[in-house]
Amino acid sequence: MRIKILLAIAFAVLLSGCVGTPDSEGWRSSQKNEFLKILKTDKYMSICNQQALYQKVKESKNSQLMSKLLVAYTENLANGCIINASQKEMIVGKKVTTYGAYPQKVSDSDIKMKLKAGQSIEQILKPYVPEYDQFSCLTRSYNILKKDSNTSESTLRKIRLNIERVKLMKPGLGKNYALINIPEFVVRIIEDKKTAVAMGVVVGKRRMKTPVFSEDLQYITLNPQWSVPDSIARNEVIPDLLKDPNYLKKHRMVMRSSYDLNSKKLTPDSVDLKAYVGGKGPVPFKFIEVPSVRNGLGRVKFIFPNHHSVYMHDTQSKHLFKRKVRTYSHGCVRLEKPNVMLDHISKHYTSTSAEDIKKKYDSLKTHYVKITKRLPVHTAYLTTYTDQCSNLLIFPDIYGFDKSQKLNF
Repeated sequence: MRIKILLAIAFAVLLSGCVGTPDSEGWRSSQKNEFLKILKTDKYMSICNQQALYQKVKESKNSQLMSKLLVAYTENLANGCIINASQKEMIVGKKVTTYGAYPQKVSDSDIKMKLKAGQSIEQILKPYVPEYDQFSCLTRSYNILKKDSNTSESTLRKIRLNIERVKLMKPGLGKNYALINIPEFVVRIIEDKKTAVAMGVVVGKRRMKTPVFSEDLQYITLNPQWSVPDSIARNEVIPDLLKDPNYLKKHRMVMRSSYDLNSKKLTPDSVDLKAYVGGKGPVPFKFIEVPSVRNGLGRVKFIFPNHHSVYMHDTQSKHLFKRKVRTYSHGCVRLEKPNVMLDHISKHYTSTSAEDIKKKYDSLKTHYVKITKRLPVHTAYLTTYTDQCSNLLIFPDIYGFDKSQKLNF
């Protein structure tokens, strides 16, 4: 297998035109010059904590030091320059919170093997360059503003922090994908690098943050039931039910032994409700809001299965979209124009006809529509964003991540 890899690399080298006699470390003069050119402008924003080593390399052009720097540069490009980002946890205020990161394995032996085989530095770095356009767009904005004496250090740090966040996004972004930018309160469907759909969203409260993660959209639920999470049952539904015996009827809810509407019926009198007020852990009975035009989840939700139990959905609280800051959900993402999203996704990412979608939608019964074309969904926390790779937009640090995440340089 290793022989095949070397032959493939050698063939790629012939195509790339990288020639010359390698030294004992495997460096050719063309590779050294190329790497020094990349480092001079820090093209991929990845010198980071290696400034001292870079100075030594620039002065000496020592091959061993250059090999060490190439590996470090690749590591910083692949996994970012935010301290402890790969641990997926950080302290925000006094609480530990999750921030999804997708570390990539960087093998120094593989890098050196490619180097010795004669691959160009660009070829070696290419697998680790973020696919998301915001990487190059934010980098360009950063370099332009850095030359402007009127640009504050805090603004430069904010842009740089978001460049590093883009590095942490899940590889395999997809040609088409949905991006939920949490601090912007916007979701976009990007297709062939153009915005096909965009709308406002409501995201999680500061104490119930919408998490940063990536998963593929798998199905659409029409006329969903709301299966009340145990945490909400303990802290909201049960306390209200104890105060008002008619609470379930008013909110179109039923009690069952499981989240299946066909499971055993229960009544508030048949269980010890007080035993499940507050605290944590599973509740041995479930509250379900049945499908209706007034259901809290609205008429549609979009499921990209994840351990956070987060999804995009319709909402009855349309008035919230008039507000500038929209942190009101329990973590899920509420859509401003759910029917626009439904029409676009059902047309382009399912094999279900528009007529069949309407029939299922109008039935007021729960139906599931399978996604047949890949559409990754990425939730991101970008407090700077370039609109169409031109105008730099800056958003408030609603969850405090800008303060909590530290750059390692």
